[in-house]
This record gives sequence, C-alpha cells and structure tokens, in this order.
Amino acid sequence: MNGNWLRVSPDELARARADLGWAYEFAMAQRGDNSERWAGTDKAWDGFDFLLDRLGFEIPLVSGTERFVELPDVEPDSDEMFDFLESLEDDWGYGPPSYLTPADVATAAARLATLTEDGLIRGVDPQELVRAEIYPGPWERPGALAWVAHYLPGVQSFFGAAARDGAAVICWLD
Repeated sequence: MNGNWLRVSPDELARARADLGWAYEFAMAQRGDNSERWAGTDKAWDGFDFLLDRLGFEIPLVSGTERFVELPDVEPDSDEMFDFLESLEDDWGYGPPSYLTPADVATAAARLATLTEDGLIRGVDPQELVRAEIYPGPWERPGALAWVAHYLPGVQSFFGAAARDGAAVICWLD
C-alpha cells in the first residue's frame, strides 16, 4: 500500500472532476515517467500522516480535503463499505482518489517548509504508532521513524513547487 500525489493545474483538476477515468490514465502516465508532477511516500504514508497529525498539521496530505466520489456513511471496515468499494469503477487501488485544492496546497507547503526531519520525529515513542495501529510497522525496529522522516525533503519540494504553480494535488493509495 503506497501513498501517491499528482500535481495538477486547476484546469486539469476540473477535467479530473468531470472524468476520473481520464485522471487515472493521466496519473499513471506521469507516475511512469518519474515526472516532477508525481510524488509518493511508498509505504510510509500512514506513519507520515500520523507524525504530521501529532504536530497539529491541519491539512490531511494523505487523504486530501475533497472527494471525487462520495463515500457511504458506514463504518470504514464494514461489509457495506467493502461492497461499495468493490462496485466502484473509480477505484485507484484502495478506493477512489481525493484532492487538495490550490489553497490547501499553499497552506500545506507553507507549514511543511517550517519542518525538519528531526523535528518530525523528535520525542516520538514508537509505541505510539504501535498503539494507533499505524501501517506498515513494526515501529520498534531501529531507524523506522527515520525512514518515515527521510521522505520530508521530497514532500517539501513537491508541495513547494505545487504551491508556486498554483496547482491542486490529487491523492490516492495503491
């Protein structure tokens, strides 16, 4: 399970909202080219999200702030949710994508710019991640938190460039 982001212009976001199939093909083409418009955190997405939440980061970088597809109001791990996701045409791996608006991206980029790798993990007890059942674990092994933190410079660069371009960001797990 990997966390992914795709930087898109406002016009491309509008097209994606109208045609999520086009957006998927566009995202896969950008990802395959190792484009500067695509970034990811590999399996560190949940740990990265947890560490940002712990610091009071208000923008949900991994899950996005806006949905392309409305999800039913049921328990996330329920049979009803599983059946709904199975019926989706717009499943990008682990459900449909979501997105961050250009304003969200600008806010996130400004806040990310103030962080350091050490600051992201300073004072974190790996048991916090274990208790919260953060994917992928195990968090007790040496270097596990540093592995998550090493993604920070790339994330800062990606969101900084997106903010400078006035771009939105599509978010998904696969």
